Amino acid sequence: MPQVGHPLGMDSSERDRGRGTEHGGFGTGRPGRDGAAGLGTEQDPPPEVGAATVEALGVLSKALEGTERARGHLYGFHQTTGEADRMLTEAVRMLREAGHGGHADLVERELVGRDVLPDMWTYQVVEAYDRTYYEAFVAVEAQVRDDLAASRRHLAEARMRQARRTVRHENGER
Repeated sequence: MPQVGHPLGMDSSERDRGRGTEHGGFGTGRPGRDGAAGLGTEQDPPPEVGAATVEALGVLSKALEGTERARGHLYGFHQTTGEADRMLTEAVRMLREAGHGGHADLVERELVGRDVLPDMWTYQVVEAYDRTYYEAFVAVEAQVRDDLAASRRHLAEARMRQARRTVRHENGER
C-alpha cells in the first residue's frame, strides 16, 4: 500500500512529537527535552506562560488523551472482531460435523472474512483513523504546545503539584 503523506505536510519526526519519542517517556530511562529522566515528569512550568494559556493547554491535552483512549478502543474493536471472525471458522466446522452443512455454508458465505464497513476490514479502519484524524491531532497539539509552552507538557498538573505537594514526602523527595 503506498504511503500517504501527512495531512499537515510533516515528516515522521515531526509527527512523533507528543508521542514520547522526543520527550523520553515513562520507563525509557532517557531524558526528555526538559532534561528530566524518562519518568514522564516535567520541570516547573515556565513562569511566562499565563494561567489562561495553561488552562487552555490542559483542555487540549485532555482532548488528546481522550483521542488516545478512543484509539485504544478502536484497536480493541479491531482485535475483538478479528477474534470473532476466527471463531466463525470453528463454528462452521462444528456445524458441518453436526450435520448442518447448509447452515455451515450460510455462515461461511455470509460472515467469514466479511468487510466490517464497505470495502474495509478492521485494520483498514484503524489505519484510516490514524491517517486522517489521530496523526493530525497529535501534530496540531504538539505545534500548539511548542508555540505556547516551549514544548512543555502537563503544565496544569505541574502547577497543581507545586500548590498541593507536601513539603516532605515519605520517599524523601521534595
